[in-house]
Parts: sequence; structure tokens; C-alpha cells
Amino acid sequence: MNSLNGSIFNKIGIPSTLVWGYIGVLFFMTGDGIETGWISPYLVDNGFSVEQAASLLTAYGITVALASWASGVFVEMFGPKKTMTVGLIIYILGSASFIYFGMGSMNLVIMYPTYMLRGLGYPLFAYSFLVWINYSSPTKMLGSAVGWFWFAHAGGLSVLGAYLSSWLIPLVGHTNTLWTSIIWTIIGAVFALIVNRDVEIDKKITSSIDKNKGKELLKGLTIMKKEPKVALGVIVRLINSIAVFGFPVFLPMYMSEHGYDITQWLQIWGTIFTANIAFNLVFGFIGDKFGWKNTVMWFGGFGTGISILALYYIPQLMPGNVVVLYIVSMLFGAFLAGYVPLSALVPSLVKDDKGAALAILNLGAGLSRFVAPVIVGALISIIGTGGLMWVIAFIYIGGAILTSLIKIDEETIKNNNAENDDVQVTAD
Repeated sequence: MNSLNGSIFNKIGIPSTLVWGYIGVLFFMTGDGIETGWISPYLVDNGFSVEQAASLLTAYGITVALASWASGVFVEMFGPKKTMTVGLIIYILGSASFIYFGMGSMNLVIMYPTYMLRGLGYPLFAYSFLVWINYSSPTKMLGSAVGWFWFAHAGGLSVLGAYLSSWLIPLVGHTNTLWTSIIWTIIGAVFALIVNRDVEIDKKITSSIDKNKGKELLKGLTIMKKEPKVALGVIVRLINSIAVFGFPVFLPMYMSEHGYDITQWLQIWGTIFTANIAFNLVFGFIGDKFGWKNTVMWFGGFGTGISILALYYIPQLMPGNVVVLYIVSMLFGAFLAGYVPLSALVPSLVKDDKGAALAILNLGAGLSRFVAPVIVGALISIIGTGGLMWVIAFIYIGGAILTSLIKIDEETIKNNNAENDDVQVTAD
């Protein structure tokens, strides 16, 4: 990459040394997200109940949560490249086992452990790169650098994955579509781990921390006691993705009742996150100007809560009207991006141990994949789709209130700024 291109990337908020890593995350998450929008209705069509489908996704979420927490800690112990490589290997083994043995048998006893193994892989890859970004970006562009991460993450997981599925399923079927996930993740790993230019990152991070590995591991758990405001950030991060991982469990069936088939649903889901990835960038910059906390609270919390209710009522008021539903979906995706600055805010709340802070923040992200299907499985038969949508909307509004309680230590922010501004992002 020449110096001109490097300068352009730096100006738009992407550290030029990490450009190929972002591209790698985009491809990897495309593979990981290829079944997100259709796995639940597919299982229901093959004889499972919504509750059983939710239980499978809950089991998956357990391992995602564990790996999400472990990613930040393992990065500080072993470095991001080694952690990401392990994540890739686990993901490939889990995916192949789930597709061949799990979906081949349609036996939940086999599907649980194989899908859970798959869930261990992607956080070790993707969230390790998020820690990498926090170590390699100057504070003045950290919000936008994190925004670009979520652009790549959501762009693969929920946009390209959804659109690819909507095109591939009619051509090759569900199982063969899922097999392609391994191809995309390998391509992503090549970009992030081989082509990516920040080659000394493992040595840089591991040489700067305590050599006591057990102590580093415990930091990923004890930091919430040491820094209670980090615990609030974890809860808000969990809330951030409740709809993302809860809606695919039951919303496709609701949409089909109001005139939308599975292909239209996947395209609607893709539309949500097309808007989301665009506004990931917007809110990265807004967060740097308007304040990280204010952005999360007003746009992420209140905005998302209100748009969820619109997403529920529009199919009833205008059944089969794709255009209006697309508009509402885009609003929901845009407000959901208001949470982007949280990944810059929480690490900046602590004087040291950014990796540990991000580890516990990633745990919140992973827990949402566990908590969301639990909420759906527990409530769908009791209060129905409408009641569930109202519950989820109020969860987001509650998250906005929690965000307002996060107290920012200006002295800590100032010290972090001075330290991170020493980081230079240069181009060849």
C-alpha cells in the first residue's frame, strides 16, 4: 500500500496498518452469518418447535459468550494473531461437524455439541481483532476505527451473509449454502493473518503485560469488581444485541403471517444491516464529536427501542408492503448503530488493562447470543409476538437509562488520551 492510500485510510478513520484485517473480518463474518437469518425457520419447517430452535441457539450462545470473554484475555496472554488462528481452526472443525453430523441427522443430541463448538470459533477471531484495534489506534481516531470494525462485522454477519443466503438457498439448498461458510472464513483469515501489515502486534502486546498468565486470565473476571462502571458497560453491551440475535428466532414466522416469504425476510434482514453498517461509521464519528456516552444513550437506547415497535406494527398496518417495511427496517438498523462508541467508551474508563475491559465487554456481546433466545423461548408462548416485541423495546429503553449512570472519570480519559496519542499510524 503506498503512502497516498495509507493517508486516505487514516483520514477516514481506518489505521492504515490494519486495512487488510478489516477486510478479513468482513469475509470471516460473512461465513459466520450465512445461516443466521434462516436457521430457526428451517428447523421449524423440519419438525422442531420454536422453543427447540431457541434452545439450540441458546446452547450456541453459551459458547459464544465464553469465547467472547476469552478473546480479550487470550490476546493479552498470547497476542491477537495466535488467538485468531486458534479461532479459525475451531470454527472450521465446529462448522464441518455441525453440517455433516448435526444437520445430517437432524438430531438435537448431536446438533447441540457441534453447533456449540462452532460458536467457540468466531469470537476468538473477530473480537481479538477488536482488541488489536484498541492497541493500535490513536485515541483521536479510536471511535471511528471501532466504527469501521463494526461496519465489517455487521457487513459480513448480517448483510452479505443474509443476501448470499437469499441467493444461494434457491440454487443449492440450505445445507450446501452452509458449507460455503468455511470458504468465506478461510478467505477472511488469509487477509487478516497473512496479508495484514501489522506484523509485530503479538510481540508488542504480550511484552507489555504481566507475564503471570493466570493473573491476566483473572483480570478478565475481576475488573468489574475493581471498576464497577465497566459492569454497567457490559450490561449495556448485552442489551445492544438482544434484538439482533432474538429476532431471527421468531420474527421470520411473524413476517410470513403478514405476507412476506423467507426470501423477502432475508432481504429485509439484509436491509436492516445495510443501514446499520453505514451508520456504524456515522455514529463512530458522531461519538467522537457528540460524546460516546450521549450517542449510546440517545441513539442506541431510545432510538432502537422506539424503532422496534414500528417494526412490529407496520406489517399489521400495511401487510405485504415491502417498501414501507424496508424504510422502517433501515431506521431500526441505523439506531442500532448508536451503540458503536461503547467499544471505545468502556476501555477508556480504566487506567490500565484495556484488554481485560474489552474481554468483559466482549462477554456482554457474547451473552446476548445466549440471553436473546432464552427470552424468546421463555416468553413467546406466554405473551406472543406482540408482547415479546414490547418487552424487547423496553429492554433497550432500560439500557439507555443504565448508560446515563456510567460516570466518566475525566482524569482517566485524559491520561488514556495522552498514552494513546503516542501511537503513530503511518503508511509505507
